[in-house]
Amino acid sequence: HKNFLNIYYSYNLCFVIMGTDYLNDRMNVLKGCDTMSILGNIIWFIFGGLFAALGWYIVGLLWCVTIIGIPVGVQCFKFGSLSLFPFGKEIQYGGGAGKFILNILWLIFGGFELAVAHVTFGLVLCCTVIGIPFGLQHFKLAKLALLPFGAEIVNKE
Repeated sequence: HKNFLNIYYSYNLCFVIMGTDYLNDRMNVLKGCDTMSILGNIIWFIFGGLFAALGWYIVGLLWCVTIIGIPVGVQCFKFGSLSLFPFGKEIQYGGGAGKFILNILWLIFGGFELAVAHVTFGLVLCCTVIGIPFGLQHFKLAKLALLPFGAEIVNKE
């Protein structure tokens, strides 16, 4: 339930545009974001972030078809939210035997395709100077697509 609320809040650009303290405190959307991150997130969302997130959401829905795949699908929904607004966020990777096994299964059943898509878009965007920051975000998401389990999304400080 909490993850679906995060997805809902991610879609509401009015929080970013209005930027009032009330919405900031209540929704926690802009916590730790600077002006350039907000601007980058708006541009990202308009020019491709929605499509990147749709890839994560579609894979998440496919995983949720089975009961066993629901935890994987929920993880995909979290990273779909990151794909909507990646600027101002970092990914910290952890480990463990269980997470290693899940990452191997993930690579076989959906992760590789998402990683290839992000690398492709990243390379295309890096062909222009203006697109380099957006290409770097795609590379960050490509690494996440390869190793999503044990990863945690944190705000940059």
